[in-house]
Amino acid sequence: MRIAFKGRLALLLAAALPVTAMAQFPAKPITFIVPFAAGSATDQIGRAIGQGVTEQTGQAVVIENKPGASAMIGAAAGARAAPDGYTVLITTNTTHAANEHLYKTLTYDPVKDYAPLTLLGKGGQIMVVNPSSQAKTVGDFLAQARQSPGKLSFGSGSSSSRIAGELLQQMAGVQLLHVPYKSNPLAVTDLLGGQIDMMITDTATGLPQVKSGKLRALGVTGQARSPLAPDVPTISEAGVPGYEMGYWFAAYAPAGTPPDVVKRLNELLVKATESAPAKQFYTQTGTDPASSTPGELAQFQQAESKKWGDIIKKAGIQPE
Repeated sequence: MRIAFKGRLALLLAAALPVTAMAQFPAKPITFIVPFAAGSATDQIGRAIGQGVTEQTGQAVVIENKPGASAMIGAAAGARAAPDGYTVLITTNTTHAANEHLYKTLTYDPVKDYAPLTLLGKGGQIMVVNPSSQAKTVGDFLAQARQSPGKLSFGSGSSSSRIAGELLQQMAGVQLLHVPYKSNPLAVTDLLGGQIDMMITDTATGLPQVKSGKLRALGVTGQARSPLAPDVPTISEAGVPGYEMGYWFAAYAPAGTPPDVVKRLNELLVKATESAPAKQFYTQTGTDPASSTPGELAQFQQAESKKWGDIIKKAGIQPE
């Protein structure tokens, strides 16, 4: 009887070990890889969500910015990290819906190399020019573009930004010169300096520059005006009927991350979207809060990849 009792006790203790281990996760700092530069919208939401995770766990979240190559450098680093839950990729539709249609060869597989965790937010973009520009409206800018085909330039530091510009050309019937950047903040710097003529960037990056008077807003990309800039018309109402373009944020772990760790990370991240730092980010940038189960994110990503692929094909963009 004594031996049988000891055997049952050992089994009960063994069964409890994974639960105890998961209750202690994370037991050390977590790294958030952000495939865009510091100051970008993805960087901002990564830091806000990171604070929310720290509030829950007491563990630090380290932000590691790895911009470049249309976010492929950071995405590849996230895919090749140890699948132990201590490295999370905070990214966007650039790496997980658009790049596969823009490049012949990727340094990562947007499906096979990752374990989806959760959506983090959805947002719109804003079309901006230097205050010295003669264009006061979307119509003014398009008129200038028609007068000088291929002369006016637009910058982009993400696929969302680039495709927004490509879609504008397609729907408005104009020809612009595309200038690529490692991230949207770098493109904004050149726009401020007059090196490029226009860009369509995420509101988190562009709106502060507009409110400070350093840039002029011509239009927003959503179906409705932004509550943060109610005087700025949508591009659709400003002269390009039907125009609409947005973006989304999401979190992924490396493929092979244990299911219980994925579940724990999902719980931490979803709760972090409700934290004060995250709410402040959503409010200040006009980003809509969003969260999901890992399965829902996988399905959403699949649908988004098809949507972005269709837009890119219609825009006549050939994979590089």
